[in-house]
Amino acid sequence: MARTTVAVLFGGRSSEHSISSATAGGVLGAIDRDRFEVIPVGITREGVFVLEQDDPAKFALDAAHLPEVVDNGTRILWPSGGGDRTLRVQRADGEIDVIGEIDVVLPILHGPHGEDGTMQGFLDVLEIPWAGGGVLDSAIGMDKHFTKIALRAEGILVSPGFTVRTARWADDPQGVREEVAALGFPVFVKPARAGSSVGVSKVVDPSGLDEAMSIAFAEDSKVLVEAGIVGREIEVAMLEGRDGGRPRASLPGEIVLTTRDFYDFEGKYLGGEGVDTVCPADLTPAQTELIREIGRRAFEAVDGRGLARVDVFLTKDGEVIVNEVNTMPGFTPISMFPQCWIASGMTYAELITELLELGMARAA
Repeated sequence: MARTTVAVLFGGRSSEHSISSATAGGVLGAIDRDRFEVIPVGITREGVFVLEQDDPAKFALDAAHLPEVVDNGTRILWPSGGGDRTLRVQRADGEIDVIGEIDVVLPILHGPHGEDGTMQGFLDVLEIPWAGGGVLDSAIGMDKHFTKIALRAEGILVSPGFTVRTARWADDPQGVREEVAALGFPVFVKPARAGSSVGVSKVVDPSGLDEAMSIAFAEDSKVLVEAGIVGREIEVAMLEGRDGGRPRASLPGEIVLTTRDFYDFEGKYLGGEGVDTVCPADLTPAQTELIREIGRRAFEAVDGRGLARVDVFLTKDGEVIVNEVNTMPGFTPISMFPQCWIASGMTYAELITELLELGMARAA
């Protein structure tokens, strides 16, 4: 049987470039080579599309040296549209070669210029099938401000908080400080449109607010201030339903903090101490099904496509409060999204195959 040609797209211009590259290392190493022919397409930090090496080891997650896409002189020439799916590459010497006809693109991009729906829109214009989140759900999920609006509209509980834009922080910092004080400390300050806990700070008293706002505004012009929620941090992995069915929810996993203040970038990706990930989480059957159902509802609220990870707090009173909907969650082999599906009976390779099949089925 002829293999399906997949362009794996990774890297990108965002601050999460290295995490996307590390995800590519995992995918390149696990994808079913009997079924899929792979074309690795990297995007440099400057936004240049290059033909990369099909070498999982090159993009292994190493805390001492995070992987990245560098400009190797090649230039990817995308199809011109109108049904043409032929991918070409211009070599460093100017020669142009045909790589092959693309059946589907797997964008594993984190952050702006990829996870926010822009890449999916680009591929839509070219009429190239893609796997993963869609234009709308990616845009909503990327912007935590609008995620909350969508969730609240469906009656889903979210963390109390408010949004601050650069203009207000410049014109009325005292008003912001008063609104933060009304929320009560601790609070979390985070960029509205960033992921992997980049730019996020926990603020335990008024003296730490200005620095936290500065760190967050370095990533985005819109910042969320949220009340700290006391509860267990639970994550549930979502997949689009087959044949028009409801979304599928994995067994939930749990983030257990021991000595770390919150699940930050180092704890997620660099092997930092003070945090454990447990999947499946130690929950009652009723708690498990409640969290899975809220995950389904949250996925539907943002018009979810492909995949997502829904992060929630489970309070001591049994309330489930949604923290965020991540439409391109961490996808390295050690990330919670694949680990939850592995705990639910699916291998990492099967998960990749399922995403690609969902994308092609949607296009068909």
